Amino acid sequence: MPDRPLDRLRRRVRTPRQKLVAAVVTAAVVIGLGGYGISRLTTPEDRSCAPGVDRPAGSAECVGVSGDGHDFRIGELRDIAAAISAENATLKADEYVTVAVLLPLTSVDSGMRVKVLHELQGAYAYQYRANHESNSETPKIRLVLANTGQGNAHWRPTVDRLITMTGAPHRLRAVSGLATSSTEIRQALTALTGAGIAVVGTTITADDIANGPGAGNRYPGLARVSPTNGDEAKALAHFGKVDATKAFLVQDTRTGDHYTDTLKAAFAANLKGAPHEPALFTSPPDPTEEGTTANTFRQITHLICDTRAETVFFAGRHTQLRQFINALGARGCVDRAFTVLTGDEGSYLGADEKLDRNALKAKLTVRYAALAHPDAWKPAPGRQIPSTGGSVVAYSTFLTDIARASKKPVALTDGQAIIAYDAMATAVHAIRQATPQGAPFPELADVVTQWPQVKGSLRVQGASGWICLDNYGNPYNKAVPIVELAQDGTQRFVQIAWPEGRPPTLSCLPPKRN
Repeated sequence: MPDRPLDRLRRRVRTPRQKLVAAVVTAAVVIGLGGYGISRLTTPEDRSCAPGVDRPAGSAECVGVSGDGHDFRIGELRDIAAAISAENATLKADEYVTVAVLLPLTSVDSGMRVKVLHELQGAYAYQYRANHESNSETPKIRLVLANTGQGNAHWRPTVDRLITMTGAPHRLRAVSGLATSSTEIRQALTALTGAGIAVVGTTITADDIANGPGAGNRYPGLARVSPTNGDEAKALAHFGKVDATKAFLVQDTRTGDHYTDTLKAAFAANLKGAPHEPALFTSPPDPTEEGTTANTFRQITHLICDTRAETVFFAGRHTQLRQFINALGARGCVDRAFTVLTGDEGSYLGADEKLDRNALKAKLTVRYAALAHPDAWKPAPGRQIPSTGGSVVAYSTFLTDIARASKKPVALTDGQAIIAYDAMATAVHAIRQATPQGAPFPELADVVTQWPQVKGSLRVQGASGWICLDNYGNPYNKAVPIVELAQDGTQRFVQIAWPEGRPPTLSCLPPKRN
């Protein structure tokens, strides 16, 4: 039926009741949408990655502390994080204390990524031994991963979190790792030791990140299992018997890097008879970046060719070391043979894909003072194992333990897994020595007082060598493996050198220092 004019008019004109209902509905929709918008603006973004782990403002990195299998979104760490979590899950709530491994787990530097993985594998290997292969000694050990972020930039929130974990249920009693001699690590170390927490440095070697007669007790409760840069330099000097008149020093001018600063000071002290001033370069603020130093090294090789030098000491980080070696391979005086000596940063070279292997064939020998090496305490034809300072048995035990840390064989030539294993062994030693008879756990304050007793018959039988600490927590006359970079880029053990020029006596008691 066609619409009548009156019906069309009724549809156009709304009654007061219809207008009221429409207004109420419209207002409700507007308020609802406005509330949704306000809610979106005021509800904070969820930046959590896992319990105890968050993304700091302005960063995509997962930073914090976890022992429950979180891998900090780094695929290479998934298996070792899972293994640590599985071991932690076997522990009862009232039978363990916690040890944290503090490292830049989310570093983007390829060399550091390898180092981090190997350190975690070494730490786990000793955690397992402590819990299953130590005659039921107590307390048992819970291991947690603590991430300081790329370049250790986020050390503060992670360290703050660790400081809150000294009470139940965690009972944090020691922190291991702190593996780079940087300003950020020095600050983290200051905060941890200031809170009364025992710290065992794995690969910090800077002489000024340590306690000592001249420095005092700046870091109360710090122990180290690696030789200082000064000790490395002395060991290199004893090994090489370098003629200072035929030596040349190349050093970084960037300040604030405790590793480089103390290494160049140690080299300079051993080269007082050198005829030339050092050749200088300046690395980028982040020394893992390439920067423009390769250009500088090309020029420095010309200057080296102008000298009578046979040995070149290099004080710098591994990225610049690799650039320097590449430049030396293309030097003008390729007919002359040179030996490059450097510190433990040389251990990164074997895995560096940017290293020009052909440079090593150009009458160039590269040797470095390593922190540990798999062949140092392994019997081999024609190689005599020192009767003191370490043992074949201790290293053999390590090999058994490290086999549990990965489905595939763990690479050991960089020494990182070995030194991290020894750091955990030292931490557990102190924790158990500090536990009173009949008590389940040690007091936090008692663990930090143990280091002066770690010597003599109470030394730690490390896989890298004996760990005999002086009264300041520094290793005395620790074995220093001298390693050579072979022509194919592999790392070949040469021999053990000693800071004191010879192995320690059987008692391994540090002498009185004037």
